[in-house]
Amino acid sequence: MNWEIDFLLWLNEKFSASLGGIKTAIFSADILIYLIFAAVVIWTAFSFVSKFRKYKKKNTEMLVLTTVSALFARVIIAEPLRILIGRMRPFEVLAGINQLLNHSAGKSFPSGHATLAFAVATTVAFYYPRTSIIFFLAGLAVGIGRIATGVHWPLDIIGGVAVGILSSWLLQFLKKKFWKK
Repeated sequence: MNWEIDFLLWLNEKFSASLGGIKTAIFSADILIYLIFAAVVIWTAFSFVSKFRKYKKKNTEMLVLTTVSALFARVIIAEPLRILIGRMRPFEVLAGINQLLNHSAGKSFPSGHATLAFAVATTVAFYYPRTSIIFFLAGLAVGIGRIATGVHWPLDIIGGVAVGILSSWLLQFLKKKFWKK
């Protein structure tokens, strides 16, 4: 797929051109996912402060479902797909790629980072649709960072986005069907 190689090489070259670009790519690819989770945890923690107590139940439920959705998407769906598909990482097969992030060789489809980020963003969207835009943008930054650093193909990110979103939707459906209030 020429578009995928062309896009990956173009993005990798753009981010590799400066120290700021390299640092941005590494931050987005490797650190931002932890900040996404931390934001949900901190958000929930604020629910225990008296001023925000009315949101405690809603935010606690969101935190639980965010965690379950992310783990379900990553462990139950993405990992078996990686084993079945067995796609190698770009830095393993592409000449001319600048591997900006130290990463071991292995299976790349779907992206676990994109899966996690979009499972979280989608779950947040069920509770706070407007605020979830920040989480979706952060997830997009994670995906772009993973491509720019040379550790994922664009289709790995698209696959991760789909797995994350679908996993969250599935868990919301099951919650509505079986979770008694």
